[in-house]
Amino acid sequence: MAEAKKKVGPIKFLTQVRQEGRKVTWTTWKETVVTTIMVFIMVVIMAIFFFVTDFAVSSLLRGGFRLLGAGA
Repeated sequence: MAEAKKKVGPIKFLTQVRQEGRKVTWTTWKETVVTTIMVFIMVVIMAIFFFVTDFAVSSLLRGGFRLLGAGA
């Protein structure tokens, strides 16, 4: 059988939460800004990549359909 979990009162729970919160390592302001800028740069790069890829694939398909006489 599974062991029953020990119940903790609200005061002890909040004390434990505060203790765990003190163990967290927070990033510096500079690290946050640099990471945010890197994310935006990657989003722009991926947007350009998918735009070019979509344009190329749709152009190839349109050309193929024209060769087959299925396109307008």
